[in-house]
Amino acid sequence: MDRVSIALLRGICQLPAYVAHEQGLFAEHEIESHLEILPTAWVVPERLLRGDFQFAVMPWTRVAAASSRGEDLVVICGSGHEEAAIVVRQGLDLNDVQTLAVPQEGGIKDLTAQALVQSLGWHNRRKLRMPSGDGAILAFVGQAADAASMVEPYATMLVEQGLGTVVRRTGDLWPGAPGCSLTTTRRMIDEQPDLVRRVVAAFVQGATATHRHPATAAAIAEPYIGVHQRHILAALANNQPRVESLHSRAAMDAILSLMHNLGYLDFPPGNFLELSFLRETSATAQQSQAAIASV
Repeated sequence: MDRVSIALLRGICQLPAYVAHEQGLFAEHEIESHLEILPTAWVVPERLLRGDFQFAVMPWTRVAAASSRGEDLVVICGSGHEEAAIVVRQGLDLNDVQTLAVPQEGGIKDLTAQALVQSLGWHNRRKLRMPSGDGAILAFVGQAADAASMVEPYATMLVEQGLGTVVRRTGDLWPGAPGCSLTTTRRMIDEQPDLVRRVVAAFVQGATATHRHPATAAAIAEPYIGVHQRHILAALANNQPRVESLHSRAAMDAILSLMHNLGYLDFPPGNFLELSFLRETSATAQQSQAAIASV
């Protein structure tokens, strides 16, 4: 068994890793998986580069920014898909929104909010910049902000509790856009490609299990996310992880262009995608399904 430490966050986009760990899918690939839930995506790149973790599920936009600085991070499999949502206080008209809470710069929640500001003409609205996604949600719940950018299942949770309404999602701006994605380092790929291959295979199985058995996945995710499984299950009806989301290059190029315009990265970033392991896993899965169908 190869011991692997994986840095995770909290959200629907992280479900493939939760499920793969709890259902023994990593173990099936001879991997002893250890998960650590970190408080914010900002701390993930440094710890991944430092070797505290071998893998992480983190915003691909942060990987692109790291690559533009010459840092050794590589995205190897999709997960989050059209994952951010803008929630406005229940009963409040879009024209009456005065304050928008957003997390720190560079993540898909921030970028979705930035694009929404442009599309709705909210340039004169006050932007409340919080240190994390949790901070943006608390600002909304605490009524310091009329709207906030967040991921699932938090958006659905606020809707179900009668506190807010989802007015836009990332997919309304950039259809098919990926979000948090399975990431490692180029060094890991070069030195242990077979391990990377097995991690991707287990992760893809975790995503498949989430799609096939959403209620089970929601129950698994509850203690990791800290939101009741009924809200997670409801959120899965609106938003699910998709390992193939990184093939949405038009959406990614549009987001990279916005990041460049905002000064978040030098343009163009380096080669931060390595999807050969995902393609190999997908091909193997298709062959297995064809073999089963022929029996």
